[in-house]
Amino acid sequence: MDLILPDSGLLFWMVLIFGIVLFLLWKFGFPIITQGVEKRTRHIDESLRLAREAERRMQDLAAEQQRLLEDTRSEQTRIIREANTAREQILSQAREDARDEADRMLEKARTEIAAEKESALRDIRREVALLSTDIAEKVLRRELGNDQAQADYLGRLVDEMTRKQSRGQS
Repeated sequence: MDLILPDSGLLFWMVLIFGIVLFLLWKFGFPIITQGVEKRTRHIDESLRLAREAERRMQDLAAEQQRLLEDTRSEQTRIIREANTAREQILSQAREDARDEADRMLEKARTEIAAEKESALRDIRREVALLSTDIAEKVLRRELGNDQAQADYLGRLVDEMTRKQSRGQS
């Protein structure tokens, strides 16, 4: 039954340590992570806004292009057949250029968004790793705060090394 139910002292210390770690994370870790995520979110939102603005500009350009096309058609009766052919070639090239530019801008915005997202994830992972290391360091300092605890820990390490060496030689 002792294997199933933990000792009350062990349970107390586990709950206490868990509470301390949770408090430290709540106090120091989560605000930093939240700020980083919010900063990245604002940057991504700004990038999306710029992409929408670029798309709106492209729609304006398309509307302007449509208006120009209608003006050109009204003048079509006064222009001879050769001028009409040249005009159609110029308009088709302008449409291609406009589409190419729109595609480039949208692709660039998508790439920037993906890069910012990846960068945000990397930053969050790095922050979590640093916080974990700091917390582990503080816990070890507290646990090994007196000379007797350090001596006991060093003794266990020496015993483990001796056992590993004796297994390796046999």
